[in-house]
Amino acid sequence: MAHVLYGIHGTGHGHAMRGLTIARRLSQHNFLFVASDDATKVLEREFPVRRLPNLGTVFHNYKVDFSATIARATPLLLKQQGYIRQALSIIDEFKPDVCMTDLEYFVPRAAERAGLPCLTLDHQHVITCCRHCLPPGMWADALLQGITPRWLFRPTSDNLIVSFYAPPVLPRCKARVAPPILRDSVLALSSGDEGHILVYQSNSIHSNLIDFLRRATDRLCYVYGYRRAEGREGNVVFMKKNEEVFLRLLAGCAYVIQGGSHTLMSEALHLGKPILALPIGAMVEQRLNALYVERLNYGMQADIRTLTPDMLKKFEGHLPAYRAAIAAGNFCGNEIVFGLTDAFIKSGALPLA
Repeated sequence: MAHVLYGIHGTGHGHAMRGLTIARRLSQHNFLFVASDDATKVLEREFPVRRLPNLGTVFHNYKVDFSATIARATPLLLKQQGYIRQALSIIDEFKPDVCMTDLEYFVPRAAERAGLPCLTLDHQHVITCCRHCLPPGMWADALLQGITPRWLFRPTSDNLIVSFYAPPVLPRCKARVAPPILRDSVLALSSGDEGHILVYQSNSIHSNLIDFLRRATDRLCYVYGYRRAEGREGNVVFMKKNEEVFLRLLAGCAYVIQGGSHTLMSEALHLGKPILALPIGAMVEQRLNALYVERLNYGMQADIRTLTPDMLKKFEGHLPAYRAAIAAGNFCGNEIVFGLTDAFIKSGALPLA
């Protein structure tokens, strides 16, 4: 049995659920998580968690709020040596054999100082460890926004990227790409088509979406992410967070309308659901996800500010083609990822392809 110190990005549930799924499956090893914010609530029900703050992005009006993001990051970066010392104290106490990170800032830096192997396991490093053929309008944003995964959350010596698309790995990076990790609760679902639309917004809210749904379709639209009480406005039904209900609606929907979250995209594709992606413009990872959804014919991308009923009619007209393309894909890499992660934990190195 090896001891694994695992740093998890705290915002949202996707990173935490990925770490939880890995730790559950590789239960022969002893995991200690370092996390903050939402992630601690997910992880501490089953595993020990130490709290350390982490860098994060602030959103407002469907945009990245750069001033608020910088304001949040600055005090953490000014005090980073103290937080790294805290992480080193955890290492001294826990005595891990290896470390892992899912977009967490301090654990990989402490691991480097302690001379411990550290595996980056996330999706975000598809930006910096892989080669992409980008449209002209994305190059400048990719260079600018790639600063975060390239420098702040820089790749470690070993990198395992989970992704529903598999661009080629850059020669300079020691990295592998595997299909996504899916939760057991998702793998247990049976997919059907009850005709409704599942709508999910996690990072930022835009009122134009609700107006669009009411004008563009008569289908029932179950909407998650809006900070308001449950209720109904015409065909739009506002929902509170409830994983069991959410997964039932996901399994039974005709298709998904969402931002650019890779986790939900992967789960939707596994269940055969086409995607209408509405990425946040200043989030290059979301824009990449939406770009590949469209390129692989799994759905369509659009700008939330300029949605029209004709656009939705066009999207729905292509649903059979989207479903056929999705049916040919592989969106569950659990066994591959578990095997590679276990090999890293045992040897301190990621096996090369």
